[in-house]
Amino acid sequence: MSYETLKFERDGGVAIITLNRPEAANSLNMLMSEELVKAATHCDSNPEIRAVVLTGSGKMFSAGGDLHSFAAEGEGMSEYMRYTTAGLHVAISRFARMNAPYLVAVNGIAAGAGFSMAITGDMVFAAKSAKFTEAYTRAGVSPDGSSTWFLPRLIGHTRAMQLILMNDMLTAEKALEWGLVNEVLDDEQLMTRTLEVAHQLAEGPTLAYGEAKRLVADSHSNTLETQMELETRAICGLARASADTKEGIDAFTNKRKPTFKGK
Repeated sequence: MSYETLKFERDGGVAIITLNRPEAANSLNMLMSEELVKAATHCDSNPEIRAVVLTGSGKMFSAGGDLHSFAAEGEGMSEYMRYTTAGLHVAISRFARMNAPYLVAVNGIAAGAGFSMAITGDMVFAAKSAKFTEAYTRAGVSPDGSSTWFLPRLIGHTRAMQLILMNDMLTAEKALEWGLVNEVLDDEQLMTRTLEVAHQLAEGPTLAYGEAKRLVADSHSNTLETQMELETRAICGLARASADTKEGIDAFTNKRKPTFKGK
């Protein structure tokens, strides 16, 4: 499987996706959007991939949408942007809904759609050099890439609107304080720590992780009773069909370490 704008690597059960347009600040054009869909779909459909890491090449995570490629389309800019954002949104949905835990390692600046992608991870790790800014309204456009869904849930309506309207630049430490990232690390330790966690998760009960991800994602739109019914259906479905669930319960009752196989 070949890519022009991404690097796709496997390290055991961990897939590592690297945004790879460093000469363009890893900005998102239509091709990168299409390739993100391709990579996300592969990760979602391959049971051997049990954790996924997204990061950027060079000194930036991503500057967001490639405004130069948008402008070059002239009168066709709107249609080009529609295709580009549609692909990005499909990829983000795949990563959010797949069973495998999805980790983001933010190196350097994450702006616009780069910010949007950065905060979609199940866990987010940031280098001390990382900075976060919405940047959309500075260019006269509204946000995309799911940030208007994730931001209010992560930091509340007031702070979300502040970032969108004022385009504040958040340091990694401020992003940690606000709950946008899980850990802030020395730059040289970013990938070491992210991959350590990814490998730990890749040895876990992948199907249970997937059910948990979907339950949490849907919880904001459900009533208490609906959410509890979905929890019941999920845990009972795992008990019926997941070998890892049977293994986990047997290991607990027999006081041994479980061996999960992602099934």
